[in-house]
Amino acid sequence: MWIVIYISNTRQYANDIKKVLVEEGFLVKIKPINKGDKEGTCEILVPRAEAEECHSALFNFRL
Repeated sequence: MWIVIYISNTRQYANDIKKVLVEEGFLVKIKPINKGDKEGTCEILVPRAEAEECHSALFNFRL
């Protein structure tokens, strides 16, 4: 099961976060909140088992 760990205001910022997390070895999905708005708000999802560790990685990283 996947869980939302962050909501980004732009698709570009979501992609930047995804890149960082993937480089750290996490599985990551990006899901647009409004499917008609390709550059808008997105959810960043990870497997539930990795959520706590992934949240810590995000907290320690500053984009």
